[in-house]
Amino acid sequence: MSAVFRLLQLASPTLPVGGFSYSRGLETAVERGWVVDEAGAQSWIAGLLASNTARLDAPLALRVHRAIARGDGGEVRRWVELTQATRETAELAAESEAMGGALARWMLGLALATREEVAPVRRCHLAAFALAALRLGLDEASTLRAFVWTQLEAATAAAVKLVPLGQTAGQRILLQTGNDLEALCRTAAQIQDDDIGALTLGLSLASAWHETQYSRLFRS
Repeated sequence: MSAVFRLLQLASPTLPVGGFSYSRGLETAVERGWVVDEAGAQSWIAGLLASNTARLDAPLALRVHRAIARGDGGEVRRWVELTQATRETAELAAESEAMGGALARWMLGLALATREEVAPVRRCHLAAFALAALRLGLDEASTLRAFVWTQLEAATAAAVKLVPLGQTAGQRILLQTGNDLEALCRTAAQIQDDDIGALTLGLSLASAWHETQYSRLFRS
């Protein structure tokens, strides 16, 4: 199988990691009236991609990818621990752990990695994603594109259900926001270690409030 098809497999919404059950605060944003239409949904998603994904999660995934490729277990642990420290709420931490565990089981089931190999990353989704990308033969650029696309697609799918939006509106969000993904990937690739980080107060507050929200369809 070519690298393109392996990339599509890793970025597919059918990947059995449970990503469809998380909204990353969007459910609260809708509940509180922060997001009420297509334009608001696109603004929320684009903001999270630019402020959080491109400056925090994608650079961390890239560093885990590099550390695993070098066989540097200490660096893998370092970046996994930093990632876990940046999950600001119980739900965001649980999401990372649950999706990382699911991705680890997927790799084991397909004999892409051993138990020893998945052990350091199984409680961290972006780290498990980096290992899966390596085992599928994806280089750094392809890994970044796959990771960023999964973030956009998952957020858009949540918005379609929650706002709610029609399927065509969701496709417009994917098309329009997708125009920015190459620039986001360049930001993620160029950011220096000391500059990795995100200040996304809206996400943190929405995620924290979601823990006690009365009516919920999503787990975050």
